[in-house]
Formats: sequence, C-alpha cells, structure tokens
Amino acid sequence: MILSGEIEDIIFHNGENGFTILSLFTEDGPITATGKFPVLGVGERVEMEGDFKINPKYGEQFVATSVKISKPTSISSIKNYLASGLISGVGDVTATNIVNMFGDKTLEIIEFYPSELAKVKGISLKKASDIALSYKEIKKMQDAVMFLQQYDISINMAVKIYNKYKNATQKVLSDNPYTLIEDIDGIGFKTADKIASKMGIEKNSGFRLRAGLIYTIKQVAETKGSTVVFKDELMSSTKLLLELDSAEDLLESAIISLIISGTIKQIEYEEQDAYAINMYYSMEKYIASKLKILNDNLVDINIDFNREIEDYQISSSIKLHENQIKAIKASISSGVCVITGGPGTGKTTIVKGVLKILKHAGLKCMLMAPTGRASKRLSEQTGEDASTIHRALEMQGRGDGMFLRNERNMLECDAVICDEVSMIDDFVMSSLLKAIPAGARLILVGDKDQLPSVGAGNVLADIIASKKIDVVELTQIFRQSDDSSIITNSHKINDGIMPNLTEKSSDFFYSSTSEPNAVLNEIVSMVTTRIPKFSGIDPSEIQVIAPMKAGIAGVDNINAKLQEELNAKSELKNELVHGKRVFREGDKVMQIKNNYDQEWIKVENNVITHGNGVFNGDIGTIEQINTQMQTMIVNFEDGRRTTFSIVDFENLTHAYAITIHKSQGSEFSVVIIPIMGGNPMLYNKNLLYTAVTRAKKMVVLIGKQSSIFACVKNNYVVKRYTMLKNFLENELDFNL
Repeated sequence: MILSGEIEDIIFHNGENGFTILSLFTEDGPITATGKFPVLGVGERVEMEGDFKINPKYGEQFVATSVKISKPTSISSIKNYLASGLISGVGDVTATNIVNMFGDKTLEIIEFYPSELAKVKGISLKKASDIALSYKEIKKMQDAVMFLQQYDISINMAVKIYNKYKNATQKVLSDNPYTLIEDIDGIGFKTADKIASKMGIEKNSGFRLRAGLIYTIKQVAETKGSTVVFKDELMSSTKLLLELDSAEDLLESAIISLIISGTIKQIEYEEQDAYAINMYYSMEKYIASKLKILNDNLVDINIDFNREIEDYQISSSIKLHENQIKAIKASISSGVCVITGGPGTGKTTIVKGVLKILKHAGLKCMLMAPTGRASKRLSEQTGEDASTIHRALEMQGRGDGMFLRNERNMLECDAVICDEVSMIDDFVMSSLLKAIPAGARLILVGDKDQLPSVGAGNVLADIIASKKIDVVELTQIFRQSDDSSIITNSHKINDGIMPNLTEKSSDFFYSSTSEPNAVLNEIVSMVTTRIPKFSGIDPSEIQVIAPMKAGIAGVDNINAKLQEELNAKSELKNELVHGKRVFREGDKVMQIKNNYDQEWIKVENNVITHGNGVFNGDIGTIEQINTQMQTMIVNFEDGRRTTFSIVDFENLTHAYAITIHKSQGSEFSVVIIPIMGGNPMLYNKNLLYTAVTRAKKMVVLIGKQSSIFACVKNNYVVKRYTMLKNFLENELDFNL
C-alpha cells in the first residue's frame, strides 16, 4: 500500500545502514514508520510503499520498502526542515531568519543562489557556502537512492550501494552496473544484469559478455575452489548464465578482450585451453615465488640437534619416535617445512619441541592459525601466545591496505609456525607470505586428509604434491587412552575402514536411527537431556555438525528445534525477525561470511582493545537486542563484542547446528553427527573424517549403518584445478 505525509519527527536514524524510525503526519493523523532510508529531514514530504506490521514491543508500525521524497513546500515545513539539525550550521534561530527573508523560495535560494544567504543576519559568506554544501550533499544522497529504486533495488540495498559509492553512485552504475557484483555484498550477476537491462545494455553486448565471463570464472573459484576454468566449461556455463544459445564467436571476442586488458590469463592446463582470473594467477605465482625465496635464504643456526632433542625429551618426560625427530630437524633446518598427520600423531609434541629449540637459540617465533578457535587451541597446547593470521598481520579493513603487515612492513620474527594449514586459501597464504622476511623459517602444520579450504585454492595439497618443499608425514598414533575410541575410529575412517560401532566406549557412540524425524528427535534428546545427564557436559558445549543445511535432519531445521528447547521465546528476552529466522537474546549464532570492516571491542585483563574483522565460522552468543534500533550485540567466543545492524543480519545464522564444512579448524567437547546418506559427491570419507576429528571428548553418530558404510567407502573428492603445484614444480620465472 501507499502512504503519504509530512515528516513530523525523526525518532531514530542509523547513519551506517539507513535504518530510520520516524513520525509521519498523514491525512489520518500521525503514524510511526520504519525502513531503510537516505537521510531525511523534518518537514519533507514522502510517499512510502509498504505495509503495516505489528512490532511486539512498540505496536503497529508502517514498514516501508520504497520511498519518494519531495521538498517541503509550505513556509512552516521549510522552517522545520532547516531547524531539524540536518543541515550543518543551521539551528532554530538561523532557520527562522532565513525563512523570514526568503519565504517559500528559501530552498531555491540555498541550492542556486547561496551567496544571497549572506544578507541574513548572522550568516557570513563562508557559512552561506557551508549551508549550501550541506544541503546539496543531502540532496545527492536522496537523489541517488531514488535513482536506484527505479531499478527495483530495495531501500536496504540502495543505502548500501550509496554508502559504497557516495556521490559517484549514478556515474558508477551508468558506466558499469556489473561493478555492483564485486563491490556490494548481496548483489549477484542476475541483479546487476536486471539493472543493466533496464539501463539499455543489449543482451549480446561485449560489455555484458565480459561481465558474464568474469563472473563465471569467479563463481568456479568461490563454489568449487578451483582457480582454473577449462574453456569448454567456461563457454557452456557463461552461455547458460547469459541465456544465449549460440554466442561462441561473441564470447571468443570477449575472452580476447579480457586477455588483452590483463583481466584474465590464458594457460594450457592438462593439455587443454584454460583460463584464470589474473588475481588468482598472481597469488599462486607469488606463493610459489615466496616459498622458494624462503627455502633459498634460510639463515642457519649453530646448534647440536642431538643434544637439543635429548634435552627436550628429558624436560618433557617423553620418548620421541624417529619420525618425530625427523620432523623437528626438518622444521629447523629447512626454510619451509610441512608437518602433516591425523589426530594423535604427535603434531603438538613436534611444535613444542621446535619452539623450545628455536627459543633456546635466541630466535623469535610466532604462532598462528586461520581461526580464533584454532589459535586458542594452539595457545593452550603449547603454553605460548598464538593469534589468528589476520590479527598477526594487523588487519585494518578491506582493500589494498587490508593488512598493516606486508612486504613493506614485515613481521618481526625469525620463525612462523602456522597450524590448521588445510584451511588456508590462496588469499590468506599470499598475504601471510608477504609479511614473512627472507631468512625466517615457515613451519606449516595440518592434516592433509581434512576438507580443503572454503576459499579458492588448494594450498596444502599443492605444496605437498609438488615435492619441492620438505614434508614429514606422521602416521604413528601416540595420543590414545585405553578407553578412548575417537582417534582410533577417525584413523579407520581415513583408511576406508568402517569404525567400530558396537564396541562399548566412553567417548564414541552410535545410534541406529533411519527415519529423518526420528533422527531429529534423537539429536534434540541427546543435546538437551541425555548427554548432559550422562556426562555432566553443558548443552552449550555440545555441537551438532551435519552434512546438509536442508531437510528434516538438516542444519536449518535442527537449529529451529534446538532453539525452541534451549532458548525458548520469553517476555524477558528481546528478539528480532529477519527473513525466516528469529534471533533471540541468548541464541548461539555464527558468522557465515567474512566482514573485514566489522568493528569489535574486547576487554581482557582490564585492557580494552579495538579492531576490525568478523570471519566466516566465528561463533558467539547474542548478548543484547535493541528492537527499536534493530541492532544486536554478539559476544564471540574469543571475547570480541560487536554490534550488528539489521543490514548485517543476513551474514548471521544460528549455530546450535552447523555444517561440517563450517566446523573446520574448530574443536568441540561433544560432536553429534547425523549421517542420512545422499549425494556421493558430498557424503565421502573426507567429510566424515573431518566431522569426527572435531571432537575432544565425545562423538555421537546418528543414522543408518549402511549410510555410514557408504560414506567410509567413498573416496570421491571434488578435484580442484589450481596452478600452485605447477608453479612450484616448474620453477618458473618468479621475478614478479
């Protein structure tokens, strides 16, 4: 429905995301309206499209989805508009003086003849100029948002776009609407393409074809992890995206144009024509180059290996296996070394030994991992400070200056030990390597059999496969108590052997349940009652990790049921509805997309620190919800507290249950894993192995035994097509 009226009062406005609460005087009297708006002023007339909705705390409100803004026309409304505080340097007295002199021509004078304002008592030429500039800035924002709305862009998205481009909004979109795909979260090719179509861009224009090709290559990187796309796949996928049946010649021309401009690279891959976005090509080439530099420029240290290792064994009351000794020696005597092995194979013992020897030699070591959970665990295991890679690189926000630590401002260290390397993608690895000085040691620790990184690249696997870097693989199991089966069964799964589901164990259980609703009920019962009663472990320490998001026993539905049981609706708890989700104070939530600009604050040992960055997989609790401002404060597990506005809610989900992919790098006291069977491209042994190895104290498998068997016996792994292995093997010209 359409609602028109004059703005009486701006009750609240969030300048960051545009969320506004205002009082609107209509022909039916005053009405409270909310929505994402550009900056508005008291006295302006607006026409809103939307519907009335009931806010549980504030009653009936009109929720707008679009808005048209008109200048105030009456003398009283012009005066109210100027006195609202919206225009810099104008208060009630100045507004009255201006309107008394110019009447209903006031806004025309401000916009086109600002020097006339200097005739008003108390206004200098400079102040007149400032008033005009402030007014014009407001008009530009309003015009930009209304300009965007004509292309069916929501107010929410329009404000987001304006906040990115500011006064250049119309120019950017007119020049290239496909720029939105790269710059604005939530806009994909289809949305940008609709805008382009409305702007008159033809379906077969080179402009559109180039945008489609770039989008296709990047989608392959983001969804499959491959940084290389074969020509046949690129052509067929792009034609499907662009809905063009026969466009081979046009696409060929567009590809040549992109190659000439340096946007993409043409390469021969596995004896086929293939293409890569220049960004990924450069990243992988740089990674290979820097690894070679680190290997070639190692600064030797004069130590007696045998004596140092003997001292470590005595002080730690351990007896190292010969492979562990080999790993320690390789870590210290190589510029780059990879230590890989499954759970219980002694990776932590090696890291502690390397740390002790390097510190005894007077070298400064830095410990880091890709996620907060992984870095915290590394710190607990070694007794030394560890941080996330992003924090170690002193992340400041997105863009070229994202990290303060780089090739111009390197880390002040002699060695870097990085854990959970299987999670690291091209971008993070290249960023880390830029900050490591030549001569320093890099020790990469990880499990090659876990799922690969969510982001593009295949860093750990490519480094190992190249055989150009020292790799020590650990296979001997050391950490295993007599009554524990987690480690034993995880290695069985990795070897393609069915785990023991009948053996009585204190930490590995199997519930034979096949019907989806029964699986769901079993999960809820396990989390809320049975495991807490059996083990004394609080439900907050129990994590459900499932292969799929959809379905009765999928992540989304499990989350809804567990929220009902663990954090039920209450008058004492504020909540907000966003789409199909209800966020409630006390909810366990997870960030599902990197947001490098999100500000946070942390209080630790009476010291307050500030920073930027909330990352995919970060888990926390909703501490407070402000229903009026539509914001929520989330306290993440590492102590970072941040305020999310409604525009950021799309990047949050409940985390009572998460996907196995999202669990990478994390460790939980208890893990419950429903295995229902499904697409063999997904349900493979790597997936199950990764899930089981997330548990510290207990694993519960729920599902059909035949589904678990099929999973264990399925060796299928989606192949990633990347260039790093080739760069390392061929030792190309690394002078970047």
